This record gives sequence, structure tokens and C-alpha cells, in this order.
Amino acid sequence: MALVINDRVKESSTTSGQGTIQLGGASEGFVGFVAGIGNGNSCYYTIAEQGTNNWEVGIGTVTDATPDTLSRDTVLSNSLGNTTKIDFQGAALDVFCTYAASKTPEMTLTTTGDTLYASAANTPSRLALGSAGQILTVNSGASAPEWATPTASVTPAFVIAMSIAL
Repeated sequence: MALVINDRVKESSTTSGQGTIQLGGASEGFVGFVAGIGNGNSCYYTIAEQGTNNWEVGIGTVTDATPDTLSRDTVLSNSLGNTTKIDFQGAALDVFCTYAASKTPEMTLTTTGDTLYASAANTPSRLALGSAGQILTVNSGASAPEWATPTASVTPAFVIAMSIAL
């Protein structure tokens, strides 16, 4: 399904351990994950354990069930400073949709001249600036852009002419 980002999606939970989060209903003034993200869709999430410093940011999948659930598919960051699932201890949890900072263009593009491209679905990646005279091409696996030095038959003037013709 799709990666969905939505505002004001927040639920409570008391799930313990490192498994799938059982959602306890929308917080006041918010919508739940099934209504805001949709069954089978993925989203960036934050889980914050009340009364502790434990938190986790990741990508999870919403399931419309009894109770509704949020799987913890990929952990992007956490309070331990790594990408492992936090072992929550059964305290009250705030679970909400967020936009992970590591997925923003500002955090992906780190140097002047960087190019942003998708290395996989919903996965922004950075291609560093090439060298003078290089042209942007597709790698031999046709899976990513790369910089290459043009051959004698493909000159920078040819590339400019073809760009204008398009």
C-alpha cells in the first residue's frame, strides 16, 4: 500500500515489549490511525512512553482490527541512539503520525550541488555533485542516477542540444 502522512493522528496505547502496538483509540481532538492513515497503509510514527525518556520514531503499517494495530516495521531513531525497537514497559504510550527528520530533503542534501533522487519507494537518497564536464546518466543496472564522463560521441554540447530539443 502507500506511505501516508497526515496531520493530527494520535492514539493511546499500553502495549508492552517490542512488538506490534495495539492502539487504544484516538486522543481527544485527534483522529485514529485507521481514519487518518488507512488500513494497510504505512506512515512515519513516534511512540513516546509517558513518565520516561523512552521514545521511538519509525515506519509502521496500520491494520484495521480489534483492536487496531500499528506494526513497527523500521525504526529510524530512538532514545537509545540506535535503530532497535524500544522495549516499552507497559506505561501509557502516546502514538502519533509524524514526519521523520531523517527523511526530509534538508537532512538528505548535505552539500551544495547535491541531487535528490528516490533509491526505493519513499526512500530519498543523495547523489553528490559530479566533477566538471561530467553528465548525469543512469547506472548500468538502471536503478540510480550517476555522474559519468561523456564519451567522444556524447559531448556536453550534444547534451545541451538534446535538452533544448526536448
